[in-house]
Amino acid sequence: MPRKSLDHDLQLIRDGLLILSSLVETALIESVAALKDHDLEKSRSIYDNDAQINAKRFDLEGQIIVTIATQAPVLFDLRFLASALNICTELERIGDYAKTIARINLISEGNNIQRLLSSTYDMGVSAADMLHRAMTAFIQRNSPLAARIIADDDIIDEMYRKVYSELINSVIRDANNTDRANYLLWVAHNLERAADRVTNICERTIYVETGELLDMSFSNLRIPR
Repeated sequence: MPRKSLDHDLQLIRDGLLILSSLVETALIESVAALKDHDLEKSRSIYDNDAQINAKRFDLEGQIIVTIATQAPVLFDLRFLASALNICTELERIGDYAKTIARINLISEGNNIQRLLSSTYDMGVSAADMLHRAMTAFIQRNSPLAARIIADDDIIDEMYRKVYSELINSVIRDANNTDRANYLLWVAHNLERAADRVTNICERTIYVETGELLDMSFSNLRIPR
């Protein structure tokens, strides 16, 4: 088939990835905002709308598979399509984290450790910002930007450690905080995992450009002697 036809299919897939990532980014931000604001109605909407994210993921995966099967792409184009297939899964999983946070808000019926709600909200906004920049890097084939975003995961990890420490201290001060602390720790863990998924997307961006698939998640980890 002519190159023009392949280019058209690739553009449709890029557009589809941006739509899917936008849905996921919105769900992530709104899930932590609803938690902070005790907005159970918004959490219920996020929980229900996860079906839309799943449907978009499977529709996009179908487009990618058909393009690979019918267009016989090679080199860069094949790496892009293989990476896009992987990124669909990563985005859907981040959407699941947003759904889980919405579910936590619903089952906890609002959490009143307000300072820590603000901390988890900040984590969520930072993770969503990482996702937005990671998808921009992928679409623009910007490997240097992707590498910088991977380094930003350390910021999320540090935020998680601070939230964890503060939650433990809140329980030490008042045992009545135990259930509420457990819910927020669950939220923080989901946000930390969301950021890890974003680093996977960035690794795929680097792979598309270089042909090397590297695990950079532990590149800056210092092993104690």
